[in-house]
Amino acid sequence: MISHIHHGVSESFWISIALSVASLAYLRGWQQFRRQDRDNVAGWRGASFVLGLLFIWIATASPLAALDHELLTAHMVQHLLLMTLAPPLILLGMPRKKLLHGLMGEATHPAFSWLAATGTLVVWHIPSVFMLGLQSQVWHSVEQLSFLVSGLLFWSPVVRPSVSISKWPESSILLYLFLATLPCDILSGFLVFCERVVYPIFLSSPLSSGLSALEDQQCAGALMWTCVTIVYVVAGTIFTAHLLSTHRSAELAIPQLDSRRIAVPRTNPHRIEAI
Repeated sequence: MISHIHHGVSESFWISIALSVASLAYLRGWQQFRRQDRDNVAGWRGASFVLGLLFIWIATASPLAALDHELLTAHMVQHLLLMTLAPPLILLGMPRKKLLHGLMGEATHPAFSWLAATGTLVVWHIPSVFMLGLQSQVWHSVEQLSFLVSGLLFWSPVVRPSVSISKWPESSILLYLFLATLPCDILSGFLVFCERVVYPIFLSSPLSSGLSALEDQQCAGALMWTCVTIVYVVAGTIFTAHLLSTHRSAELAIPQLDSRRIAVPRTNPHRIEAI
């Protein structure tokens, strides 16, 4: 049995430094934006961005990162933090200015974003590829980075539909979220109901958690199933509320325009000429 690699202390240290610097740089820039345009820079966006960076730290540099080679459940928590939780928080915390609008629109097209996220999820859970990430520190870093990048791509059309959607109706995002649950449900259901250990490398892990390798696998699948379902349902609910409020505002604006058009003929023509 090939042994696991171990998460290095030096790697955790440098990741922590990098995320701390990124957090401080962001907060400094956020304060400047806040002073210049307080009305359009909500206070909660700063907290959202920092919380997203905290989730990245938990997944890559905390004691949890040392457990992902021993427990599939810990490994699954990493994936969920990097792909499902941290990306939307980071995107919500970014400034709302439409910089590089055209480039972002192409890079975050819903079809491309969905394929990128689904492909990343499927490929890295193929047993041979999965084991490669556990046996090589370089490939493990590539795996984590790919989950974070694909997560940012996936959530961009949901968090910033005005930038990410060109000719697609915003309501299509609800279908987009529903279709995204399908590969997650298939994978998590397979892990839960499979009667054998899919990744034999965890058979050599110490049973310090009290779970067997098969029980650990079932726990990881159930965690993925539950977390993804809850997050996507919450996102879909918020997005639906946003659509309804937007349409409601548009409907209220129509009578005001009509009343102005009707009021023009009723004005006194003699007063207009006098003026």
